[in-house]
Amino acid sequence: MRAWRILLAAAGLLLIGYGVVQLPGNAAPGDLALLAIWLITAVVLHDAFLAPAVVAIGWLMRRSVPDRARRYLQAALVVGAFLTVIALPLILRGGTQPESKALLQQPYGVHLALLLGMVGGVSLVAYAVRVVKERTAVGASASGYEPGSVDDTPPGAGPPAA
Repeated sequence: MRAWRILLAAAGLLLIGYGVVQLPGNAAPGDLALLAIWLITAVVLHDAFLAPAVVAIGWLMRRSVPDRARRYLQAALVVGAFLTVIALPLILRGGTQPESKALLQQPYGVHLALLLGMVGGVSLVAYAVRVVKERTAVGASASGYEPGSVDDTPPGAGPPAA
């Protein structure tokens, strides 16, 4: 596992280095200034708002959501946040471009709502499957029946009487 981490970190650093080297030759100076402003703004927004919000939400979830359900809710929130971050610029820029740039003419708000609904639905189904599996496992162990054992015959259900 440690070797994979080192390999992935090295690959990431090499890609970052490649991008930094290629950037000045492929972008106008004005674009580089805008990129620097964007990067600084992203760091400030992350540290001032996003990180504290994540900590606060985690704290609230720890106090109000049962342990078993928390991981499914957390996964849905993380995926939903990523989808929103990706879709938000497209939603905000919708309708600002000419018809020839059809990419920004789609209803991204509706698409985001549908994706978030699907993420929530998948999370709910995954949680329901876990609850059902746990209940059947608890019910089976309480009756002495354990699927997959050498003798799958439930207690009291021996061979038919002669």
